[in-house]
Amino acid sequence: MSSNNVSRRHFFFGALLAGPVPAAGFGSVPSLRALGYKPYYDKLNVAAVGCGGQGGVDLNEAAKTENIVAMCDVDENRAGANFAKYPKVPKYKDFRVMLDKEGKNIDAVTIGIPDHMHATVALACMQRGKHVYCEKPLTRTPWEARLLFDAAAKYKVATQMGNQGFSHEANRTAAEIIWSGEIGDVTEAHISVTPGTHPTALKDFPPGEDVPSTIDFDLWLGGASKRPFSSYYAPYNWRGFLEFGTGQIGNWATHTAGPVQTALMLGAPISLERIFVQGESSVTFPTQAVVQLNFPARGKMPAVKVFYHDGPRSDDNHAYQVPGMENETILPPVDNLGDKGRGAVRNRPNGPPAGFGGSRKSGAPAGAPMGAGGPGVKVFGDRGPGAKPGVLTGNGSVFIGTKGILATSSRGEGVHLLPAEKWKDYKLPPQLLTRSPGHMLDWARACKGGEPSCSDFSISAPYAEWLALTAIALHVPGKLDWDPKAMRFTNNAEANKFVKPVFRKGWELKL
Repeated sequence: MSSNNVSRRHFFFGALLAGPVPAAGFGSVPSLRALGYKPYYDKLNVAAVGCGGQGGVDLNEAAKTENIVAMCDVDENRAGANFAKYPKVPKYKDFRVMLDKEGKNIDAVTIGIPDHMHATVALACMQRGKHVYCEKPLTRTPWEARLLFDAAAKYKVATQMGNQGFSHEANRTAAEIIWSGEIGDVTEAHISVTPGTHPTALKDFPPGEDVPSTIDFDLWLGGASKRPFSSYYAPYNWRGFLEFGTGQIGNWATHTAGPVQTALMLGAPISLERIFVQGESSVTFPTQAVVQLNFPARGKMPAVKVFYHDGPRSDDNHAYQVPGMENETILPPVDNLGDKGRGAVRNRPNGPPAGFGGSRKSGAPAGAPMGAGGPGVKVFGDRGPGAKPGVLTGNGSVFIGTKGILATSSRGEGVHLLPAEKWKDYKLPPQLLTRSPGHMLDWARACKGGEPSCSDFSISAPYAEWLALTAIALHVPGKLDWDPKAMRFTNNAEANKFVKPVFRKGWELKL
């Protein structure tokens, strides 16, 4: 293998490549102690920005092995249950005040807040030498993703994006099957997500209301443009608005596209184009859409077309018909590797995947379709009620190879070959990638001087960048030619307006 190939593999996978841990890779090494790393037996002092919802999940996951020393949330009602759970821990509404007052006692920070503030908080923490765990989709815009990529390298801190499926064995097994040549060269892949429960196709922002005393809405807005408060935005509907969220791309595609990213080692696309849309809006994301992304050849891997399907249902004409699989259930069940002699991961990274069991999420707009909006939301996906054989719907992905077809499901937590008969007696290839102890544990280990985590920003920021480009294509028509070096579209001035946020005065970001 050439040195170029080795460098490329380590750029994408780092310490995920199977092999011995380097002797200098642990926190007990004096030079690493000087950089702020700890021996594995010492607990990290962790602060949390965002303490309700998914931020609360991250906080409590970190608390299983580390110390919680500071908590911050702009909404004391939303964070109330977890605030009460840690009564002696200092509480703040402004993350900047928390970092100033508690900084000397903080090693690392979990960030679970709306998408538009991810980069702002993450950068502030990294600039103060704090390790960062930031929820997916990492950033709202491509420019912010590139900024965090550069920041992680500059400030030399341990990082992790909260796309928990990257830690699942099935995600890594899918890559190993593809690399083995089982389905030949992959020239086409399809990513699907369930319809969201956030608002879509709105024509205007909701009317203003009085701001409750329990929330600091100006801090909630952060760098976003100033506008009247509405209880409609929080705690969940913000993700449907272009200015705050990334729709189902941030909610689920960051998960379902994970196996595609890992297996195909994707960098930047050369072009992308929205080829179908329904419920278009200049305020929110559309109700349904399909985007095609074109990626160039990568080493020995050929150029590949990746299709993102936002919210298809079985009876939609635009739903992807997997060729030759008219009688097959497309997406596999999760944790289906046990019968192959591998025990899927010992525990689901950070709890069960969102969207299994229950009813429509409280607070979802009336008439919203069932979808994977978070805990307590029923998934009507490929294996759900009314699913149509041979059609890709639900949360998952499909790889079309020159010799066969492979599918993955949910957050990359299930994998099988198609047709199912081919999977029945299939023997898995040798392991090339190491297995994860769990997504949060992976990061905690990196914070203490261990090998980089599986979603270290060197890996996840380029991934987040092309996902953010896809979000732009959802509301800008026409083929968009992308120049990754210049970070601009070469043929569309309108699309370039969405590459970088317009920050309110005082909230600008720079390394």
